Amino acid sequence: MRKLFLSLFGGLCLSTGLLGQSVQAADIRLGLITPPSHQWSISANNLAKEIKEKTNGDINVLVFPSGQLGNEAQMLQQLQSGALDIAFLVAGEIANRRPSYAALFAPYLVNTPQEVSQLLQGETATTMLQELNSLGLVGLGYGMAGMRQILMRQEIESVDQLKGKKIRTIPIEPELDFWRKVGSAPTPMPLPALYDAFANGQIDGMQIDFEGAWNVKYIDNAKTVLHSSHMMLPMVAVASAKKWNALPETQKTLLQTTISAHLNEIILAYDKIDTDYLAQIQRTGVNIIEVNEEFFGDSIENWYKEWRKKSPTLTALEAEANIIKSH
Repeated sequence: MRKLFLSLFGGLCLSTGLLGQSVQAADIRLGLITPPSHQWSISANNLAKEIKEKTNGDINVLVFPSGQLGNEAQMLQQLQSGALDIAFLVAGEIANRRPSYAALFAPYLVNTPQEVSQLLQGETATTMLQELNSLGLVGLGYGMAGMRQILMRQEIESVDQLKGKKIRTIPIEPELDFWRKVGSAPTPMPLPALYDAFANGQIDGMQIDFEGAWNVKYIDNAKTVLHSSHMMLPMVAVASAKKWNALPETQKTLLQTTISAHLNEIILAYDKIDTDYLAQIQRTGVNIIEVNEEFFGDSIENWYKEWRKKSPTLTALEAEANIIKSH
């Protein structure tokens, strides 16, 4: 008999085992905006496979990549209403609602995926997950995309040449403010419009990881790559509180443990992902310039001075990051 399709965490099907215990079976929908080829989507599918195997099919995670369920703001609303179960969201969507999360976008807070892994599993970041309860969410942990680099249509050799240039960003204030302090014109733009805008000169540049630069072929229209690794792009995995709280404790524990392991694998995978895609970009002959904090002049210091006041967790995250980087 075909298994009854159970929408979301609700509509649970109960069956009785040999010991008279109830076994709950459920389909869980997981939404994310990345395409199937992206590491987040790959890991989500691996996660789904593992959970299905561990539960003998009693929990079936259905993965919806490429924004099939809407953009991140729409998915957040679905989570809050209980219409969606779990999502992998860029933490910027949370930062627009909780100032503490803006600190995760601090420039040069950490420099490598290994450092990101330690920071996002540290005391401050873990405590921040509790703030999500007030949004009707349950924080399950963090992931990331590749470290942010800068692609430009023009030949760029100094930070002064970035002044006035239109740089595509995501629409969150800490990132926009970083580029304003650099002297550029931050230009929020949805990803589907980005390729054409970069190709025809509507924008001058973008901050993006090597994975996106290569896979979406933005690199084809770039004359300069600033290999800066100046910022991480944190992801937060969240569940609908309405749905999560209705689950048995055994299922919560299994899901939490499995999801946490896959999230950390996503972070650590970017060490190799960044290296491999950089090697492919190097073979194109595009001008690649490696830069560090000094390249940006006093803009980074000015950013920190302001955001230590705006984002209450930044000082604590800085302290943890400094310990991590010193080891």
